[in-house]
Amino acid sequence: MSASSAFGRLRIVLSRTSHPGNIGAAARAMKTMGLGRLVLVTPSSFPDPVAQARASGADDILEKACVVASLEEALEGTVFSAAVTGRRREWSVPPRTVREAMPELLAAAAQGEVALVFGTETSGLTNEEVSLCTCPVTIPADPAFPSLNLGAAVQILCYEARMALLNPVSAEAPAGELATFEEIEGFHRHLLDAMTASGFYDPNNPKRLLPRVRRLFGRVRLEREEINILRGILGALERKPD
Repeated sequence: MSASSAFGRLRIVLSRTSHPGNIGAAARAMKTMGLGRLVLVTPSSFPDPVAQARASGADDILEKACVVASLEEALEGTVFSAAVTGRRREWSVPPRTVREAMPELLAAAAQGEVALVFGTETSGLTNEEVSLCTCPVTIPADPAFPSLNLGAAVQILCYEARMALLNPVSAEAPAGELATFEEIEGFHRHLLDAMTASGFYDPNNPKRLLPRVRRLFGRVRLEREEINILRGILGALERKPD
């Protein structure tokens, strides 16, 4: 797959960015590595002259940036999304370094849209936001001082994406057509409804069931046909008379 084709399907998602200068820095980082698709989830201030100043020539990326109201909206249509985080999340699938994950992300780009997702500057992504993504990825910084500003983190991820394209490492291609974000979320909603209706899940005493279920299915890359099978099973069980 050509760089232009793969990068045309790769979106950078910034969630709840508090300082407009970091949006501009991210746009500049993207342009230096050949990426152009920026999605902003409820930024504190955008458009903003500070973002334009920090973009330093990447104004075209800011002009084309898409502003959305939720991470769910930002991930619509994706078949793979990487949540960039510096913290180990108890109920997520095991994180990988960005270099380990990038070949799989680019392999998925052969089938559809993919995304790199970054959280707010102060606290990063929430557990709920990480759970919406395919997998968490980390930048292997010095544990004694792992803090990176947002622009630097975007630069590193964009660089790794470019290097993975220039020096491809084989990644196992999906056997079938990958399920989209919407299809996976539709399955989780269907499963939740079925578990609640059966009495297996009590919304008033949820404990850790839902994060565990997400982690269970997050360990595999669900394909569209598999989602259809799982939802077919749920539908059949729902129709079964008592």
